[in-house]
Amino acid sequence: MVVVDILALARAHRLDLDPESLRFIEMGLDFRVVMATDTVGRGWVLRIPRYPSVMDRAAAEARVLQVVSRHLPVQVPDWRIHTRELIAYPLLPGVPGLELAGDGEPVWNVDASSPVYVDDLAGILTQLHAIPAAEVADTGIPIRTPEEVRETWSADIDRVAQEFTVNTALLRRWREWVEEDSYWPEHTVLTHGELYPGHTLVEDGRITGIIDWTTARVGDPAADLMMQQMIGTPDSVERLLDRYVRGGGQIWPRIREHCAELIAASPVGYALYALEVDNPELLDAAAMMLNPADP
Repeated sequence: MVVVDILALARAHRLDLDPESLRFIEMGLDFRVVMATDTVGRGWVLRIPRYPSVMDRAAAEARVLQVVSRHLPVQVPDWRIHTRELIAYPLLPGVPGLELAGDGEPVWNVDASSPVYVDDLAGILTQLHAIPAAEVADTGIPIRTPEEVRETWSADIDRVAQEFTVNTALLRRWREWVEEDSYWPEHTVLTHGELYPGHTLVEDGRITGIIDWTTARVGDPAADLMMQQMIGTPDSVERLLDRYVRGGGQIWPRIREHCAELIAASPVGYALYALEVDNPELLDAAAMMLNPADP
């Protein structure tokens, strides 16, 4: 999608943009993101769907944003435009903690293991996970019990195994993890689902906002907690869990091992997404992730 198309799309939604202000962010699988300024100087974020199916979840995301905006100590998007073709909201303060440069190289705008960032993240997670499930019951997001979380994982693994060639050792690992009770929490909470630095906005190392709530659901709290284990230092993981518990969050004995298994099972979610959007490049990438030479 070129600049002229973006301008025309925005204009069709009564949003006049400065052509020189457009900046493209290509990190997301679901949406192409464009940062822009309108003709009176206000900043905007435009989310343009890469596939029609991703907009099927957008109505639920919009309702979740209304709920979390009342509870969190940081800002979340305030959608002013929401159609099948475009989502747009006023620019929030801060920059993404992680971005991609034009050549695809990661650009870090924050030290995700710093005490300040970790403490902010822990505070946000304790408040997010404390939101009663009843407040999002009518939003349309998935709401699962602990048993249903595991049943869903089992069904997803089976489907991926039917559609792809999966490394035998990986498949055995995933199934043993799902079956082993000691890994799993006995409670579910409202989660963001992809709370990594690219979805946190930061200023001077502090978190100012949380974006991209497409994957929000009531489910496994480790879906949010595992990200620090994936990208942070061991000390930062321990600090996050300590501050999370101090703030009222609930953990369980094998949470660290469980997070490691969640990380190892990430190709399952990627493969399901590739099947959903039926993208040949994503399907090829998923096939490689599911059958690596050295799992």
